[in-house]
Amino acid sequence: MNEKQQLLEELKKEMEANGSLPLADISNFVFGEGNPDSEVCFIGEAPGFHENQQKRPFVGLAGKLLDKLLGEINWPRESVYITNIVKRRPPENRDPLPEEIASYAPYLKRQIEILEPNIIATLGRFSMNYFLPDAKISRDRGRLFRANSYFIYPLYHPAAALRSTNVLEELRKDFRRLPHAVERAKNGGVIKEEIQVQSKPEEDQNKQSSLF
Repeated sequence: MNEKQQLLEELKKEMEANGSLPLADISNFVFGEGNPDSEVCFIGEAPGFHENQQKRPFVGLAGKLLDKLLGEINWPRESVYITNIVKRRPPENRDPLPEEIASYAPYLKRQIEILEPNIIATLGRFSMNYFLPDAKISRDRGRLFRANSYFIYPLYHPAAALRSTNVLEELRKDFRRLPHAVERAKNGGVIKEEIQVQSKPEEDQNKQSSLF
């Protein structure tokens, strides 16, 4: 076990032991998995039914599509790291609430700091807006952005692609551009465009600055 794996394991145990985290009393804990030395970290919003059952991220139909898309660019699933913002399944697969995201945010921050990925590939709107509050998924997916110390590459959520052929084709195109985006990020990146985050009320600003 290398240093990153050890730190991740310690963080995982700390989170599992924290019974005050939202959803701790109704769903299983899904920390994340994959190669801690990967250049890319995929981050979704929250576990679903199958993830809750298996305690692993992206193992249902959306996960199978994610595996397929990774295979199309010759990236085995085990070569990347996959996790979610919220580590437990919200009831009825509803969207995570702002207070749930805020509660898990300090742990996600530490998880990312341990992983040190070159690119964070966000899966879906909630994950994207966590890093890029003013981004719009239909406009900004498949483009490289800078958010503080991180390069962010927004992608549609695979679940959305399962419901729409058009979204699937866009997602496939964006995956094909991922290796090039990684190379740009490794070289300090020629950033196509950087979203200027609009000023927010002081309370929201403090909350955002505490994340990263």
